[in-house]
Amino acid sequence: MSLEKYVSKRDFSKTKEPKSGKNEDKEKLYFVIQKHDASRLHYDFRLEMRGVLKSWAVPKGPSTDPKTKRLAMMVEDHPFDYKDFEGIIPKGEYGGGTVIVWDEGTYEPIEEIDGKKAQEKHLMHQLKEGSLKIKLNGKKLHGEFALVKTHGMGENGWLLIKHKDKYASVKDITKEDKSVLSGKTIETMEKTSDKVWKEGQAQEIKVGKKGPQEKLEKKIKPEEPKQNTDVKSLLKKIKKTAIPDAIKPMLTTLVDEPFDDSNWQYEVKWDGYRTLAYLNKGKVDLLSRNKKSFNDKFYPIFDLLKTWKINAVLDGEILVLNEKGISNFGSLQNWRSEADGELVFYVFDLLWYDGKNLMDLPLNQRQAILQDMLPTDDDRVRLSKVFKASGIDFFDAAGRMGLEGIIAKKSDSLYSPDRRSKEWLKIKVHKRQEVVIAGFTKNENTSKSFSSLLLGVYEKGKLQYVGKVGTGFSDKLQKTMMEQFKPLMISESPFDSIPDVNKPSRFRPNPPKAKATWLKPELVCEVTFTEVTDDGVFRHPSFQGMREDKKAKDVNRETETATEKLVEKTRIKSKTEDKHAAAIHPPKGKEPKTLLNPKEETQVRKIKGHELKFTHLSKLYWPEDKVTKRDMFNYYYQVADYILPYLKDRPQSLNRFPGGIHGPSFYQKDVKGKAPDWAETFPYENGEGEKKEYLVGTSTDSLLWMASLGCIEINPWFSRIQHPDNPDYCVIDLDPDKHTFDQVVQAALEVKKVLDAIDVPCYPKTSGSTGMHIYIPLNAKYTYDQSQMFAKIIVSLVHQQIPDYTSLERMVSARKGKMYLDFLQNRPGATIAGPYSLRPKIGATVSTPLHWDEVKPGLKMKDFTIFNMIDRLKAEGDLFKGVLGKGIDLKKAIGKAKSIFK
Repeated sequence: MSLEKYVSKRDFSKTKEPKSGKNEDKEKLYFVIQKHDASRLHYDFRLEMRGVLKSWAVPKGPSTDPKTKRLAMMVEDHPFDYKDFEGIIPKGEYGGGTVIVWDEGTYEPIEEIDGKKAQEKHLMHQLKEGSLKIKLNGKKLHGEFALVKTHGMGENGWLLIKHKDKYASVKDITKEDKSVLSGKTIETMEKTSDKVWKEGQAQEIKVGKKGPQEKLEKKIKPEEPKQNTDVKSLLKKIKKTAIPDAIKPMLTTLVDEPFDDSNWQYEVKWDGYRTLAYLNKGKVDLLSRNKKSFNDKFYPIFDLLKTWKINAVLDGEILVLNEKGISNFGSLQNWRSEADGELVFYVFDLLWYDGKNLMDLPLNQRQAILQDMLPTDDDRVRLSKVFKASGIDFFDAAGRMGLEGIIAKKSDSLYSPDRRSKEWLKIKVHKRQEVVIAGFTKNENTSKSFSSLLLGVYEKGKLQYVGKVGTGFSDKLQKTMMEQFKPLMISESPFDSIPDVNKPSRFRPNPPKAKATWLKPELVCEVTFTEVTDDGVFRHPSFQGMREDKKAKDVNRETETATEKLVEKTRIKSKTEDKHAAAIHPPKGKEPKTLLNPKEETQVRKIKGHELKFTHLSKLYWPEDKVTKRDMFNYYYQVADYILPYLKDRPQSLNRFPGGIHGPSFYQKDVKGKAPDWAETFPYENGEGEKKEYLVGTSTDSLLWMASLGCIEINPWFSRIQHPDNPDYCVIDLDPDKHTFDQVVQAALEVKKVLDAIDVPCYPKTSGSTGMHIYIPLNAKYTYDQSQMFAKIIVSLVHQQIPDYTSLERMVSARKGKMYLDFLQNRPGATIAGPYSLRPKIGATVSTPLHWDEVKPGLKMKDFTIFNMIDRLKAEGDLFKGVLGKGIDLKKAIGKAKSIFK
């Protein structure tokens, strides 16, 4: 059996885990159960079959009670030698944590079958059928067990069940917590194994996964709740009351701006499920904001709280942290076991404690008591830190970290259940909204379960259409969702006004033909989007996950309230102030201002505190299109916030057209002694050893200084100066030569097919000239050589599919008129026109990011020009953001390509 998946997840220069191994025993089959304290404590159950260990992660460990069924999530095969592995896997590596061999021994089928090979054949058949029945002969476990594949827990979900025999017992076998090899517990192994194998030598262990607030502490110091009031004295003054019945939590009001005010404090806006935890006399209840029980769904938190010897009502948020300590709502929605990520309960308020109702105390006093009483011995429950700092700085830091937003709370606010308070405010980094799923569409000729979801919100008791979302879910998730949809299908639209699901838009004049299926409006999901149009429809929504914790009837359209209306005497920073330097997109729906007036031929403007002079403004740079130099400056000023993320910190190759598109042009790299004093530069040497300097993109001033030199198009490096040898993305450049643009489209779709097959995201844009560029995010994790090698693999596979009109030949003469699949752009110093760059071509075209369903026959380069690009950006937002997002796993992608395209 293949160990490719196992190997692809591990760096064996950093972990002592075995690469392979073989059982020399020709007669017996072996099993092992390893206790594994990784992101969460669980047990790994492994059975030898056909030379490898078939493996399942069992969150709660095995049970010897036949009435107790244990969830077991099947994971990748492990090598045989893994059965003797125990010790420390370094933090940051896959499965990082402590491992002991909890039990080991031999096993066999329940049926009497002679010979190891015959037994394995029988077991493999049972495995395929989803019902594995075995007899264990271990040091702790004995007798008959079954592994049964279960529906409803995903394709890898199984149950581990003890058969009723003489070894069955209600005793909790996991209380026997020592290794059968070393005699150590997880705790003693962790203390005594203080070294791990990393980078070829022993290293000290570094423990503890940091979450978002721990990372924010490096930027902005949190303030601990003030302890000037004696907690014990404070509690003595409050009369005793019974624990409150299930209440709905206090809610926040959405506002449009961050602000500074010493009477307010700030917290992270968590991306999870709001949860109230009731602990009283050993009984625990975890309830959602609509009083739905989370006890079973989030059992690790439930089980942990049951061990606490306190009586309290806690308000907080349950979320899942990935290996980098960042939360993701989609991961929480799909969470089934520890294998799906680290489950954490962040607690930010205390409503009742030890018989005392605290809701009428000021927030800062409630939090002081919370800090005093909250156990800290297990980081699955964490105190949500309070930041008494600049709200504006805190918001900016949260945005740079990729967090959902921040919460501002009046420090003396009382707790008001089931009320949307104006003393608790939320400020979102990105627009986000809960919506009702009222139907779905399916495009013609698609193999997917559905093409998009039809979304609505309630306004004055009526369900109003807010658009459709077609991105953010995998094929696997779609199939799961379809099972939820089937019992809800209805014949008539639930919307107050029936939407036209095939309605064309200005920017998508020929949408795919789709058929609508209507649903009872009972399911709720969450989407992000860029803006809301005048008719109330979301622009460019993306699916984030289902919301099991909210009723459909409670889903109303969220609208931002002006911060200044709710917060007195605040210093509110304009959204447009100083945003060019930070490369943050402007507020949607607000017309970007032009830079230059339409009359004067020479104008001076101060940008970022630097004076720039713009001359000969009526000169026609695109004569056929009557587009002037002034128009070019105004375009780059208006598009700056969209183009700057792709220029910032990147050396620029200056392609100058000082006389317009038909005049002489030349490339300039060196700006040493020529750039303004304020301009940032990056040193290099030419072939003769002379020291030169590139201009580095920084903000609007550097962009417009380039434009003032006649740089019609903008050509940034693929990498930034912080890591010049590691590109942020890999690019496949489709150069059509003598072929039509429809054939370029066909080639682009072939590239997408290959990348889809190996689960690699990709983002298309027109070149603005004759071809197309397809970007693949790398996040600076690999070298240019590795990027180029990957691009070559992809274009080679594409060429195999369409060899009649494509070529991999670099020399033009050798291509014989065929389309060039260019992978060689992925090299240091190479540049192509960046996203939203103008091109020196008739038509004043723009290199434009696209939706993939826009990439179809009939697409034209002149669909995207200086005349319509600003309106398109206002409507669609930046379609290229994913290019600068999470990079792919190159090793994993290449492995998939090798296994699929043999």
